[in-house]
Amino acid sequence: MAEVLHHENHGHDEHHHDDTDITVFGFWTYLMSDLVLFGTLFIAYIVLQSHIPPGTPTPHELFSETLGFVLVETFALLISSVTFGFAVLARYKNNAKGVLNWLVITWLFGATFIGMELYEFHHLVEAGHGPTHSAFLSAYFTLVGTHGIHVASGLLWMLVLILQIKKHGLTLRNTRRLACLSLFWHFLDIVWICVFSVVYLMGAIS
Repeated sequence: MAEVLHHENHGHDEHHHDDTDITVFGFWTYLMSDLVLFGTLFIAYIVLQSHIPPGTPTPHELFSETLGFVLVETFALLISSVTFGFAVLARYKNNAKGVLNWLVITWLFGATFIGMELYEFHHLVEAGHGPTHSAFLSAYFTLVGTHGIHVASGLLWMLVLILQIKKHGLTLRNTRRLACLSLFWHFLDIVWICVFSVVYLMGAIS
């Protein structure tokens, strides 16, 4: 009887393990589709960055002044990726409190990034450099704004996950959610490095 129960439980565990693998694989598929989206936006930006009507600032004029500000913004997001890694390590130690603490820290750094990005957008619009003033600015706001929407979605997801872990602990389902969110968050960091390099850094030195 004990052997039968053992085999049943073992099969039940394998079923959950298979579900986790399928979920993570499905999420990887979603990330690949997101990669296509960002790739398209990057191509559009590269093509349109030279479409600047007279009287509209060039990328060099805009980004050479704000490069230091954006660099701080970039460090905030990169540090959040490191702190998320610590949350995952705490999960491996089955330390729910550690996971929660590191997720809260990650959320604060991510919120700092979003706050600085919104300030930057507001500053550009107030200065008369909104997305409707040139093809270059339209492509810029679309690319950077799409990334910002993804980060904001990740922050909302993180808040929900924090509440779920507080309520239910490090269950299999919450562990699966943590793994998917980790992939998503690190993916956004990689995309932002490309945004910083292509948009801000190359724009400032061109």
